[in-house]
Amino acid sequence: MNKLAEDWFEFKGWKPYPFQRNTWKAIDKGFSGLLNAPTGCGKTYAVWFGIIQDYMKRRLSSKKKAAGLHCLWITPLRALSKEIFNAATVVSEDLELPYRIGLRTGDTSASERAGQKKNAPQALITTPESIHILLAGKGYADFFKNLEFVVVDEWHELMGSKRGVLVELALSVLKYLNPQLKIWGISATIGNLDEAEEILLGTQHPKATLIRASVPKKILIETILPDTLDKFPWAGHLGIKLADKILPIIEQSQSTLIFTNTRSQAEIWYQHLLHIQPDLAGVIALHHGSLGEELRQWVEQALHDGILKAVVCTSSLDLGVDFRPVDTVIQIGSAKGVARFLQRAGRSGHYPGATSKIYFLPTHSLEILEGTALRYAAFNDMIESRIPYIRSFDVLIQFMVTLAVSDGFNADILFEQVQTTHCFASITRDEFNECLLLITQGGKMLEAYDEFHKVVLENGLYKVISKKVAMRHRLSIGAIVSDAMMQVKYLGGKYLGSIEEWFISRLKPDDNFWFAGRNLELVMVKDMAAIVRNSKKKKGIVPSWMGGRLPLSSYLTDAIRHKLNEAREQVPDREMTFLQPLFEEQSRRSYLPEENELLIEKIETKEGFHVFMYPFEGKFVHEGMAAIIAYRLGRIQPFSFSIAMNDYGFELLSDQEIPVDEVIAQQLFSLENLSEDIAGSINTTEMARRKFRDIAGIAGLVFQGYPGKQVKAKHLQANSGLFFNVFRDYEKDNLLLRQAYEEVYDFQLEIVRMRRAFERISGHKIVIRHPKQLTPFAFPIFAEVFREKFSNESLEDRMNKIKAQLTKG
Repeated sequence: MNKLAEDWFEFKGWKPYPFQRNTWKAIDKGFSGLLNAPTGCGKTYAVWFGIIQDYMKRRLSSKKKAAGLHCLWITPLRALSKEIFNAATVVSEDLELPYRIGLRTGDTSASERAGQKKNAPQALITTPESIHILLAGKGYADFFKNLEFVVVDEWHELMGSKRGVLVELALSVLKYLNPQLKIWGISATIGNLDEAEEILLGTQHPKATLIRASVPKKILIETILPDTLDKFPWAGHLGIKLADKILPIIEQSQSTLIFTNTRSQAEIWYQHLLHIQPDLAGVIALHHGSLGEELRQWVEQALHDGILKAVVCTSSLDLGVDFRPVDTVIQIGSAKGVARFLQRAGRSGHYPGATSKIYFLPTHSLEILEGTALRYAAFNDMIESRIPYIRSFDVLIQFMVTLAVSDGFNADILFEQVQTTHCFASITRDEFNECLLLITQGGKMLEAYDEFHKVVLENGLYKVISKKVAMRHRLSIGAIVSDAMMQVKYLGGKYLGSIEEWFISRLKPDDNFWFAGRNLELVMVKDMAAIVRNSKKKKGIVPSWMGGRLPLSSYLTDAIRHKLNEAREQVPDREMTFLQPLFEEQSRRSYLPEENELLIEKIETKEGFHVFMYPFEGKFVHEGMAAIIAYRLGRIQPFSFSIAMNDYGFELLSDQEIPVDEVIAQQLFSLENLSEDIAGSINTTEMARRKFRDIAGIAGLVFQGYPGKQVKAKHLQANSGLFFNVFRDYEKDNLLLRQAYEEVYDFQLEIVRMRRAFERISGHKIVIRHPKQLTPFAFPIFAEVFREKFSNESLEDRMNKIKAQLTKG
C-alpha cells in the first residue's frame, strides 16, 4: 500500500484506479515498466507517487538525508514540463515532503541551471535536448551517480522521431552509470505497445512490466453536417461555411479547443470566428508554434483558469497539458490518423471518469465519410503504430561529440553501450569506427580540413580540447529540424514566391508545375531557389502544401474502405445516410467499388484524356503510385502526363488517349521490378540531397549558427550539398549518405506502405468505367489541378460553373 498516495487521494476526494495501485506496487518491488492509459486518467500520479514513496522509504531507512538527483522526468514539450512541475510541486507542498523539484528547459535561466548543477534537486523535469546538454558538461557522472529513476512521458510521441533516439542514447549511458536504474515510460495507446516497451527498456531488462489501464474512456464523436449535400465536392470548399454551426457548440461549452492541421488554417479560423461573432473578442485565443513563448504561456494559463471560451490551435496543444476546464473539442478537417484524432479528443473531459466530446467538421463532402470511419476505427482499436528510427548515425555522431566535450569516452565501452539500444542494435564495429573517423578527421574524404578534426585521442579517451568546438557543439545539440521553404525565381532573377522544399525535391529539370497562377518549367535547383521559366505546355503538377503533407494513416484508409463497402449495403448510419445521394450519383455515373475492387475511370474532357484511380491509400502513397504508373505507361508508348492526387485517389492527364484496360491495369500494379521502377520514376537523388541537409546538421558537418545569427538556409543547403556530391561521387558507402536514402524510402516515400498497397491491389478485381462526365469521386481530384491557377474566389466560381454543367448530365 502506498500510504502517501492513499492519503493524498483521500485529501483530494478521489479514489485511485486499479492501474495506479498496480503501478505503485510494481515500483515498490523494483520493476521498470511502461504504463498505458487513456488521456486524463491520472497516469502522472500513478508513476509519481511510486517514485516519491521509494524516496521516502530509502530516506527513512538510511536515517540521513539522501543526496543528489533521485528522479529524471523527460517530456517532449516545454509546456508539458511546466505542467508536470506544477502538479508534482502541489503534491510535495500538500504532503509537506522534503522532496525538491526542479525544471530545466530551454527557458531556464543560466543562473538557475548553475544552481541545479551545484545543488541538485531530488527530481528534475526536463526535455531530451536538455539531458544531452547535461551530458556535455564536465562531471556529469557525479551529477547522475545517485539517480534511481528515469521517467519518459508521452513516449509514443518521442519514439517515432530522432528525439526518441536521443532518449535511447542518454539511457544507455545512465544505465551504465547506474546498473540498478529503474526506467518508466508513460504512453497513450499506440498500435505497437509491446515494441514501444522493448525499445524503451531494452530486451535484456531483468524486471520489466507493461501495465495497461482498463479504465473505460467514453468518447463521443459527432460529425457536423452541412444543411445540403454537395454531390461534387472539392477540398476546402466547405469548412469555413460551417463556422456558424460551431458557434452554439462554443456557447454551450465552458471552454472549447478548435484544432486545425496548419498554422495558416488556425489564423483564418480565428479571424473568421471573430468576424461572425464579435462578442468572442477577449474570450477566444490563438495558439500555435510560431507564436511567442509569452503569449503561448498566457493562453495555456488562461485555459487552465477558465478565462477563455475557445482556443483555435494546432498540434501545439495535442499533448498532455492538463486543461481541466476544456469540455469540448472540435476538429477542423481530417485529423489524418485515428491516434491523432483520439489524442485530440482526450483534451476534453481530461480527468478521471469524464466523457470526451469531439466534433468533426469536414471541409468537403467526402470527408464526411471520415467521421463514421473514425468511430469504426476507434471502436475496433485500429490504432496506428509509431515507426522507430533505426541506424540514425547522425544522432550517434552528435552524441559521440557530446561525450567528448564533457569528460571524454572510451570507444570500447561506448560501443557496448550503444549496442544495447534498439536504434543501433545492428551496428557493426566497422560502422562505429567510421563514426569515430568522422569526428576525429572528417572521415575518409574531409581529412584535409582542420575544422573536421574535432575530437582527439588522449590516454585512451576521445576528447574535445578546443573551446570553440565545444561551444559550437553545445549550441547545436538536438535533433529537431525545421521545414525549409524554397524561393521560386525566374532565370532573370524575378522572385515569384516560396514553396515547400520537399515538393521541389521531387521534381526533375524540365518537369512542369503550377505556381502563382502560372505553368512553370523547372530549369534547375540552385542553393535554396527553384529556377524556373514559363512553359507553353498545358500540363503540370499541382503543388502539395503544408497540412497536405500529412497523409491519411493506413488504419484510417482501411476504415474508410470498409465504410465505403457498407455504402453498397446502405447500413443505417448518420453520416452514411446523409452521403447516400452522393454514393447513388457515383453509382449512376460510374461505379461504387467494393473493398476488394479497384475502380479506374477513363474520362475525356476539353482538358484532355483523364485516368482516375481510387486506391484510398493516402496522399503520399498516391503520389508515389502515380509516378510509378506514369513511368510504366511510358514504357508502352511516350506520354506527357499531368498528375494530381488527394487522399482517396489520383489522376493521370494526357493530351492523347491512355491505353488502360484490365490486362494492362494488372501489369501496372504488379510487384515485379517495383524497386527498379521506383528508382526510375521518382527523383530519389534530389530527395536524398534535401534529406542529407538535415542529417549533416544533426551530425555537425555544417554549423547552423549562433543564437540570433543562424546561418541562412541557402548556405546550409550549399554546404551540405557539397558534402553530398563528394560522398556520392567518391564514397558511395558513406554511412550518412546511405542514411539519407534510407530515410527517403522509409519516411518520405513510405515505401513499405506503398509496396503493401501494390500487393493488395494486385489481388483485387479491376473495374474500369468510361463515364461521359466527371464523377463525385473524380471531381475533387480534378479540382486540385485548378487550385494553383486561380485565387480562392475565382477558383470557387470556376468550380461552381463546372458543377452546374455536371448536374445537367
